[in-house]
Amino acid sequence: MGKNTRSIQYFFFGQDFADGLRITLVVLVPALLASYFGQLETGLTVALGALCVSITDLPGPVLHKRNGMLYGLLCMVVVALITGFARLHNAVMGVEVMAFSFLFTLFTVYGTRAGAVGSAALLVMILTMDLPLTPAQVLLHAALVAAGGLWYILTSVLFFRVQPYRPAQRALGECIHAVAAFLRIKAEFYQVSTDLAADYRRVVAQQIVVNEKQDAARQLLFKSREIVKDSTSKSRALVLAFVDVVDLYEYITATYYDYTAIRERFGPTGILEEVAALIKLLAEELDAIGLAIHAGRPYTSTLDVNGELERLKRRIDAVAENDKDQPTLVLKKILVNIRSLQQQVQRVMHYFSGPGGKPRRTLENLELGRFVSSEDYRLEVLTDNLTRRSNVFRHALRMAVACTLGFVVAKLMPLGHHSYWIVMTVAFMLKPGFSLTKQRNYERVAGTLAGGAVGVLILRFVPNATVQFGFMLCCMLASYSAQRRYYFVSVFFMTPFILILFSFLGIGYLNLLEERVIDTLLGCTIAFSAGYLLFPTWEATQLRVHMREVVKANLRYLQQLAAGLAGQRPALTDYKVARKDVYVSSANLSAAFQRMLSEPESKRRQSEAVQQFVVLNHILSANIAALMGAPGADAPGPLRLPPEGVRPVNQALAALAESLQKLDEAAAPLPDKVPALPAQPAAPGPTPDDQLLLEQLAFLQKVSTDIRKVTDQVLA
Repeated sequence: MGKNTRSIQYFFFGQDFADGLRITLVVLVPALLASYFGQLETGLTVALGALCVSITDLPGPVLHKRNGMLYGLLCMVVVALITGFARLHNAVMGVEVMAFSFLFTLFTVYGTRAGAVGSAALLVMILTMDLPLTPAQVLLHAALVAAGGLWYILTSVLFFRVQPYRPAQRALGECIHAVAAFLRIKAEFYQVSTDLAADYRRVVAQQIVVNEKQDAARQLLFKSREIVKDSTSKSRALVLAFVDVVDLYEYITATYYDYTAIRERFGPTGILEEVAALIKLLAEELDAIGLAIHAGRPYTSTLDVNGELERLKRRIDAVAENDKDQPTLVLKKILVNIRSLQQQVQRVMHYFSGPGGKPRRTLENLELGRFVSSEDYRLEVLTDNLTRRSNVFRHALRMAVACTLGFVVAKLMPLGHHSYWIVMTVAFMLKPGFSLTKQRNYERVAGTLAGGAVGVLILRFVPNATVQFGFMLCCMLASYSAQRRYYFVSVFFMTPFILILFSFLGIGYLNLLEERVIDTLLGCTIAFSAGYLLFPTWEATQLRVHMREVVKANLRYLQQLAAGLAGQRPALTDYKVARKDVYVSSANLSAAFQRMLSEPESKRRQSEAVQQFVVLNHILSANIAALMGAPGADAPGPLRLPPEGVRPVNQALAALAESLQKLDEAAAPLPDKVPALPAQPAAPGPTPDDQLLLEQLAFLQKVSTDIRKVTDQVLA
């Protein structure tokens, strides 16, 4: 199956498409029913309530989803009532825009779901501010919004009750899909034709995606009581498969060689191309498993991986036979690693290979709660952020000023009956960081222009109302399905949907398109300018925090290795929590670095040094994982540490501790020494295994020292 074909299948079996289909149906049904009884305006108001609540329906445990939607509905009703009366006086309405823009933006201090609640409330305010409501109609309007919101909540909860495991299956499938893509990139390291620096950049970028998918699956699987507390084989299979997928990802990350050296040594033989092809074959197998889980169907392998492994073994033997002076130990190690990789892929497949695929382990003693965090909803969290040092507070001020300016412009320059589009564009284009604001603005303008052209073509050359309605349904579905992940696509389809909808209401689509384009350009200009000029947040100023967290996580990770080398078997959960912290902090740093590169050049700082810092920390964590032993075992296996190995480990720990101290002088010092070694009988000399271990530890010490040097460059 082609890569593009599989990606399309992932989309249509995915949560985004399922949510888009549900939103389309839930929004459309009340409008159609009310239209049938001659009450279209009433139906549109109910549909408005359903649409706004859908903003708060983010992926996650059903309890969190339900609570988020209920709190969102409460805020929406209150805002609808206040706005219904405030809109009667422009000055009062302007004060409300400023106050609510500030208040509901502050909700983001409580996390993404709370931020979505604030966005839903702002959308209700914006869509209500220009409605021709009399004071007597305000209460009815708020009641209809509430009815639409309740209709959406009931439908969403019902969908979950009918298919309680589907969101978890989709999250796990997408996680496996991201790991398979990561494995494909790792295969490129063995191809002589690729640039290693570019390969490392792609690996780091894909780490961001893998971490995002792992965190989504982790939150859904480990926080859903229906899954964690459920005793069914399906719930256990989902959790245990995810645990194995994380272990598999660690194994892929830990597989590290001196790729420059092996390219120079074995490139001319062509053997490395065969290694890359076999790893890509395993990536295809893993991706197919992920798609089967994603679609909720069993999977049976059709690939002859064992045969390919045997062929590779014969090729390695042939290389050794043809050139006896060329040591092939590293090739044999690569073959062993690929066999282990294949076994772990098979382990994941076992959970979903049909009726016989049963979990061979239980959820006991996994301590799943340690791998997820919970939001702190105390009032103190909000009040502690009421300071200019808080990024959220500065963004809330920026939003309040920008939305108020958009409201004033809309009132001073009435270009039509939908001037609220200016305020809406400002509210949803202005993001906490300039890079995100810039990206959203470009996507909004490009999507509006391209989608507007498509909408005009449909309305001009397809006169049949039934066919136009079919196009409108398709555009609704595509827009709502893409709104969380592909914003340009969402805007592209949203524009013709709006044009067709308003044409059914008797509004000229050409004038409407002109108004929408002008309002979009005005709103984007205000949002872009505010992001650049008003209390801007530049990623370069945040890098120090992300760098500190990466070094701290790698230091704790190295301490786990040091304890194991000293004979103190680390607890499996402690080790995996340390590993998770490394992955999360590395992904956060990589994402911040990518955002910094899209900001004005004058606002960047030490880009090349930061890139080197990111790559070095990736290499360090990969080598620590390699030394910790095979993941998926009962616990990381302790290694025998020769006396000569104590010094490089201590030096590595000291270098990381020094880097951490430079990044955060107030940081509490962490232990930077290897635990006391147990008494060991004197050995006549290092064994071959000892010699290999010493070389690996020396490499860890070198990388840690390089991280300290690069830290100095970044902070210079």
